[in-house]
Amino acid sequence: MKQPQAEKPNYGNWVSTRFIYGPGLVGLFFFGLAIRCPLFLLLAAFCFILSLYFAYARYIFSPQGQNIQDRVQGLVLSNLDWSGEGMILDIGCGSGALTIALAKKYAKARIIGIDNWGRQWGYSKEICEKNAMIEGVAERVTFQKASAAVIPFDDESMDVVVSNLVFHEVSGVKDKKDLIKEALRVVGKGGRFVFQDLFLWKRLYGEPFELIEAIREWGVKEVELINTSESAFLPVMLKLPFMVGTIGIIVGEK
Repeated sequence: MKQPQAEKPNYGNWVSTRFIYGPGLVGLFFFGLAIRCPLFLLLAAFCFILSLYFAYARYIFSPQGQNIQDRVQGLVLSNLDWSGEGMILDIGCGSGALTIALAKKYAKARIIGIDNWGRQWGYSKEICEKNAMIEGVAERVTFQKASAAVIPFDDESMDVVVSNLVFHEVSGVKDKKDLIKEALRVVGKGGRFVFQDLFLWKRLYGEPFELIEAIREWGVKEVELINTSESAFLPVMLKLPFMVGTIGIIVGEK
């Protein structure tokens, strides 16, 4: 008799299908207009290429492809040097993947994941909680709706604070450095932090050395920027600024 397969967690995909279908539908619209004006073929071709690119990226990110999504997330874990006892905050937890990975790695830790869970990504608190239950860590993780712009915890209340590719997505905050400062606010003295985002994209964060200097001026004991965009497992096709070509990790101790 065939045994039923164990339920698997659903961590989603960072490349939403709207990035595939949106340009594809616009391309079809321009293709229709090309009947009257052939120049619209150029716009249609551009849209189709964009759609194909995001389809490729979605596949490469997935476990069926090269599992890039999980491997990029793993860069946060591999750069966290911590004893493993205390409270961890995961800012922008999405589907709960990093929160749960932390719980599995640090058996003595208590982890909180916060997110705004807008419709844009299709994630929710319920999905996070279900994933945690499937992974067997539900008793040590908590998920809460909150914004990275205003974190609902006291100053220096966390032993570790992490975040993975979240800050650049937070709307309503013009200066993304303010999000880093808010995240550091809840890190306790002697606590650790690991933030991965598009820190090498100068349009968002300015010059990297100036960013690190600004963080030091906020009273942080140790801080460094690691260029994770050069990781050997990252395909060249994904190294565009808006994908993973400008990712870096800010890690340190407060």
